[in-house]
Amino acid sequence: MTPPPQVWPTLRATDARALIRFLVDAFGFRETVVHGEGDRVDHAQLAWPPGGGIMLGSVRDDDGPGWPLRAGTFGAYVVTDEPDALYARAVAAGATVHKELTDTDYGSREFSVRDPEGNLWSFGTYRGEPV
Repeated sequence: MTPPPQVWPTLRATDARALIRFLVDAFGFRETVVHGEGDRVDHAQLAWPPGGGIMLGSVRDDDGPGWPLRAGTFGAYVVTDEPDALYARAVAAGATVHKELTDTDYGSREFSVRDPEGNLWSFGTYRGEPV
């Protein structure tokens, strides 16, 4: 059994509800929880089916210096066993291609795309080095 995630990448969005729909449709994240009313998302959690996940929320006027993330400044590398199918899915959903699907010299098959907020998402088969 995979242990629960202990590191949660987080991001802000100008249209968090639309970004959630995009991440589910384009990449296959699963919506776990979304708190907020109307267009505002106070907190959302999306699961990556093979393990892990992200948290996100709407940009707020009262964010101040305590949480200085700006929309569109997030980047992540996500491991997938099916990069070709995920690439096709992301492109069909409207992701902007940043780096075409390619094989690297370190054995990964990967690509990078931007979501509608401008965040950079890289997906590949490289799982990192054992810890």
